[in-house]
Amino acid sequence: MRNLKITLAYDGTDFHGWQVQPGLPTIQGELERVLGEIESRTVVVAGSGRTDAGVHALGQVASAPVPEGWDPPELLRALNAILPGDVWVAAARRAAPGFDPRRHALERTYCYRVGLDEGARAPFRRRYEWALRGPLDIALLRRAAAMLVGTHSFRALSAVGPAREHWRCRVLEAAWEARDDAPGLTFWVTADRFLHKMVRFLVGTMTDIARGRRPLDDLAALLAATDNRAASPPAPPHGLYLVAVRYPAHPDTDRP
Repeated sequence: MRNLKITLAYDGTDFHGWQVQPGLPTIQGELERVLGEIESRTVVVAGSGRTDAGVHALGQVASAPVPEGWDPPELLRALNAILPGDVWVAAARRAAPGFDPRRHALERTYCYRVGLDEGARAPFRRRYEWALRGPLDIALLRRAAAMLVGTHSFRALSAVGPAREHWRCRVLEAAWEARDDAPGLTFWVTADRFLHKMVRFLVGTMTDIARGRRPLDDLAALLAATDNRAASPPAPPHGLYLVAVRYPAHPDTDRP
């Protein structure tokens, strides 16, 4: 068997997230089903991260064992022929032995799209961005994003979950940009790791600051807090995209 690295995009609207859940449609479940049909055996797929229900991806990375002699381009075509139309495999390559898409990731990039015009509620946009009422102070958003860069504890800006060794993440880049496709903004963030719903909590809190609902100083207080009771509600999932995952260079990884 040989480990295969798969890069895929998906519309998360009709899925209950990445992780397999009995009786519910998930991205991991679809990949395992289709690879199982192709290989005529049970296949376990690993992913770089567990996107939540409704969250989209442009560059999710997964791995799966496949027979040594199988040709990755042919397997890519077979996957795209059988997978549902809202899941698409962009690349399939041989991976280094032992490649783990989650543990070996150096950093991940997410973006969150906000629409500020009435058109954001149109049928072809409302599934893919947060239609937010009222103006946002872009200067405040950018000041808030700048505060995130560096290593911080994001325990107060993530979902409650099981105890962890630590809640620190190193944010390499964080920025708000004006969109060129429609009136609105996009939040870009790259970090070495992300906690559960962390980006959505960040967007919810920053947009509350930009709407004058809370002061900018609240963000600094949340970065020092030990629980999320003072955080703003998380932004809805359908504006969030996993854009890319970066890995160390390796002679056997990403080989055509």
